[in-house]
Amino acid sequence: MKRPQDTRARGRRLLLIGLFVVWGPGLVVMLADTDVGSLVTAAQSGTQFGYRMILPQVILMPILYFVQEMTIRLGIATGKGHGALIRERFGRRWALLSAFTLFASAIGALLTEFAGVAGIGELFGIPRTLTVPVVAVFLIGIAMTGSYRRAERIGIAFGLAELVFIPAMIMAHPSLHAIGHGLTQLPLHNRSYVLLLAANVGAVIMPWMIFYQQGAVIDKGLSHRHIRAERRDTAFGSVLTQVIMIVMVLTFAATVGLTHPGATLNTVGQMSLALRPFLGTVGAKVLLGVAVLGAALVAALVASLAGAWGISEVFGWTHTLNERPNRQTAKFYTTYALAHVLGAVVVLLSVSLVSLVIDVEVMNALLLPIVLGFLLALEAKALPDEYRMHGLYRVVATVLCLVVIGFGLYIAPASLGWI
Repeated sequence: MKRPQDTRARGRRLLLIGLFVVWGPGLVVMLADTDVGSLVTAAQSGTQFGYRMILPQVILMPILYFVQEMTIRLGIATGKGHGALIRERFGRRWALLSAFTLFASAIGALLTEFAGVAGIGELFGIPRTLTVPVVAVFLIGIAMTGSYRRAERIGIAFGLAELVFIPAMIMAHPSLHAIGHGLTQLPLHNRSYVLLLAANVGAVIMPWMIFYQQGAVIDKGLSHRHIRAERRDTAFGSVLTQVIMIVMVLTFAATVGLTHPGATLNTVGQMSLALRPFLGTVGAKVLLGVAVLGAALVAALVASLAGAWGISEVFGWTHTLNERPNRQTAKFYTTYALAHVLGAVVVLLSVSLVSLVIDVEVMNALLLPIVLGFLLALEAKALPDEYRMHGLYRVVATVLCLVVIGFGLYIAPASLGWI
């Protein structure tokens, strides 16, 4: 006869195994959300406004969860990707529009991540002509191994590398009293603060995130019984990615933000140089380099997969990571590979990587109304009633989506100097 404690222990083991099998799509897409551009924005936030940028990062956690949670229900309940649902529900023209927004967003993300890789390489004296092509070939190879789960685990490993920056935060010795004071301040009367706040909010939801997670739950073979576990996966990822952002804000607020508030931090090199007096030359290079490289790799992998999945869905091509390249999947894998080649070539030819990153952020902000509009419409039309949002949950999720759209629309003209 089994003892109660043996039964409980077996139950815990089964739960852990179940979580390992189901968890992944939400965690990896959230780690990808904290990409190079997001880390640079967090560093600027801490430098310019110190601990007053921590509270917005906390508020962004539920926004991330609500938006990405919709993709779980859409993918599992319909068994179709985001692009395929748009084509089915709204027609080919709208599907082509969604494909354009996805392509632009995915390529833009690749440009940002490859620019980050180039910056890290140059930080250690390695030319971008070597680092960018090597990383591009490496990422192409990951997808062609014939296993979604393998690609997902590699992506998570890349993303978790961002956590190595936690020692940098500890070495910066942030003041608990100053943190508490900063949490009570939101200087919304300051236009510069609002602009930077809009940059943080507008960068929360990328078009490729929505396409990725909806496609990932399908490619991983998740079913109706996995929805609750996948929600936990997404909720955990939402918290973790914002914790990483908070770590960046704290580190730069406690260092550069105190000695040189308002300093320009637009590149990996500038960020490393600013931290040297506090972390040492080696510490600043290694901790920042590993964190940014992890962010760049997971974001590049996720964004490019999302782009290839979404475009394949719109045009009706066979698409899965669970088969090696063959005649049926040739168009999917070709799209995936060409995205990397195009991104790498543009970055290698680019004169100003900083302006490139800014242009990508503005473009994503302009695409937000289209992407979130489609998401809300599909949630209301494509799902059976039992899988739709209802009551207060629906109101809160819709309002948060509108807030993200509003900040996205604000950041674009402000960044271009129109207002």
